[in-house]
Amino acid sequence: MSQGPRSGLAAVSSALLAMSRHLEVRDVLKTIVASARELLDAQYAALGVPDDHGGFAQFVVDGVSEEQWRAIGPLPRQHGILAAMLREAKTERLADVRKDPRFEGWPSAHPDLVDFLGLPIKDGEEVLGALFLANKNCPRPEGGCGFTEEDQELLSILAQHAAIALTNARLYERSRELTIAEERSRLAHELHDAVSQKLFSLRLTAQAAAALVDRDPARAKGELHQVACLAAEAADELRAAVVELRPAALDEDGLLATLRTQTQVLDRAHTARVTFTSNGFRALPAAQEEALLRVAQEALHNALRHSGADRVDVSVERRGGGAVLRVTDDGTGFDPSAVRRAGRHLGLVSMRDRAGGVGGSLSVESAPGKGTTIEMEVPGG
Repeated sequence: MSQGPRSGLAAVSSALLAMSRHLEVRDVLKTIVASARELLDAQYAALGVPDDHGGFAQFVVDGVSEEQWRAIGPLPRQHGILAAMLREAKTERLADVRKDPRFEGWPSAHPDLVDFLGLPIKDGEEVLGALFLANKNCPRPEGGCGFTEEDQELLSILAQHAAIALTNARLYERSRELTIAEERSRLAHELHDAVSQKLFSLRLTAQAAAALVDRDPARAKGELHQVACLAAEAADELRAAVVELRPAALDEDGLLATLRTQTQVLDRAHTARVTFTSNGFRALPAAQEEALLRVAQEALHNALRHSGADRVDVSVERRGGGAVLRVTDDGTGFDPSAVRRAGRHLGLVSMRDRAGGVGGSLSVESAPGKGTTIEMEVPGG
């Protein structure tokens, strides 16, 4: 390594601190990869988290542009050197990865990798992922690897701390998911108890009014007045429940952080690539932010469950004093005019109602085989 002992120690310390600052798994993965590439002065770094089907649940790269990454194509499978690191849980340091007998080639748009340093990230006996770097930014010794034994030792230290950071992030996300599930269960019970009682009383009172309407109109009128009061109380209970069902994360973290977290979760849970970007967004009134979130959730649900998309992109950007939400997929698409003729479909009516309810508008652009773009615009508060 070109760094002296003191500067090297400072770089390691900075990398470890950066990893400890993040709680979401994908942020931790990105930080690990960026820190490893900077620390060892490599052109490329990547970290793959395996799934149970011979592929990768997540694969994060550093040193490759978005355009290059799109050109490379689908996530790699567990084969060649990556599979060996995961299966045998051992470090690989190679002078030229292309000459290794396990090498199986790359897609045409893939950058050319030569010297290679990779190792598994482990929590006890469990392999959490494979971390590797390629193309050390230094003159290579004749026939040798640019990565040194010192680099290997340094990456091993980083990987041990990466395992801790990654495990903590997973526990945090799991804890948050459990908290949300518990809160939903509690609210469901409260909603059932409160509203069911009101509706039961409402039904009995209406039956009493019906029985009295011929023989005692005055009492029937009183019972009907009671029906109106009970109906108003039931509506109040429902409104209170809806307010309480507003996502806690939206209040605590704001729209951008909430959407980013939800897209990251969906990206891990589905084979489709789910991304989120934002540009110049300013906080909006609570009702508008919630409407934007609900429309994004509905559009994501449709894209991931019904469109067969390989990629879904979510973006939020500032427009004037308000904002525009855009959800685009490369799925099968549909004919919006046919949907309008058929009535309710894909939750579009619900999304339009949500947009209109906060003074916004919703547009749908789609065609069979051409994917779908749903755009919601809200004015400034």
